[in-house]
Amino acid sequence: MKPLPLYPCLAAALTLFSGCSRETTPPFTFQTAPLNRGELVQRVSASGSLSAVVRVDVGSQVSGKISALNADFNSPVKKGDLVAEIDPSLYSAVVLQAEGELASARATATLKKQNLERKQILFPKQAATQLDLEQAVAELAQAEATVTIGEAALQRANVDLSYCKITAPVDGIVISRVVDLGQTVAAAMTTPILFTIAQDITKMHIKASISESDIGMVKDGHTISFTVDAFPDEVFKGIVTQVRKAPIITNNVVTYDTIISVDNPGQKLFPGMTADVSVLVAERKDVLKIPNTALRFSPPEGTKYSRKAPEKIERNERLVYTLEADGQTLGPAVVKVGITDNVDTEVLSGLPAEASVITASIPAPKKGLFSGSSDK
Repeated sequence: MKPLPLYPCLAAALTLFSGCSRETTPPFTFQTAPLNRGELVQRVSASGSLSAVVRVDVGSQVSGKISALNADFNSPVKKGDLVAEIDPSLYSAVVLQAEGELASARATATLKKQNLERKQILFPKQAATQLDLEQAVAELAQAEATVTIGEAALQRANVDLSYCKITAPVDGIVISRVVDLGQTVAAAMTTPILFTIAQDITKMHIKASISESDIGMVKDGHTISFTVDAFPDEVFKGIVTQVRKAPIITNNVVTYDTIISVDNPGQKLFPGMTADVSVLVAERKDVLKIPNTALRFSPPEGTKYSRKAPEKIERNERLVYTLEADGQTLGPAVVKVGITDNVDTEVLSGLPAEASVITASIPAPKKGLFSGSSDK
């Protein structure tokens, strides 16, 4: 048998290779997810710190050495209870001095009064002049004024002496003590703080910082849940009672303080604990939901489209894509959205309930020149 000519064999091989080269693989595969119905809850997250509703700093209005301490951390106190005492020796001496000066002033005033009475008797008998009478009147007035000054000095000395006894201004529990027995406190330009009393830690509040992008959704009466590091597996509840309108600007970030009332009947929560707060701002039942990954999807370059995407999209609208039957062509769609829980978003209009949307694109793997080829 004669061998086949070389050229026909080469032509057959080229034909086979050409046929292999014409087999194309789609450059991308697209992941899709169906729309579904269900409950949707939107929350605003923030952080804050727990504190007593009423927190009172107890200070000293006089200077001196602490001679007695009757309260310590966690001590329950009643209004008027003696919690500390400053050495009263100096102030008792001032009171005695003021009492002596007042007695002297009163004695002088009595003498001046008697002198005036004698002048008034002698003046009609021309045994005293008009000048003598007028001088006696003036001296009595001056003595009476000295008595008034002495009475005020004594009253002030007694008040200063009373300040040596530091009493609780409210019912509550001591959450801070900043002085020790024998320590000297100086009441000069500012009042030194001795104790801090939380009036009632069974009722507390959280001061949470809400960002300016979320503050518009937070209203008085909204229910919140929060956790603290001390009890990571327990969720506590609270109510928004005040949204403060004063902005707080830190590194060009604007936040607003929001006050949240919290019940603490077992006193499990302590003042100063950091609370991770979640504010329930909206809740929907049986709504059509779309995955947020579909709202963030951006088609790769070279993608084919079944129609042009609209140029103008409203603030409450989003551009999403559906996949056509060929598996490569994308159909743009504009959906009107509602609330979100940061995983899914409510779809108000724009897609039927049975639709599926693209959530991601995956580049197709590169194949070797021949089927089953290896890159070893």
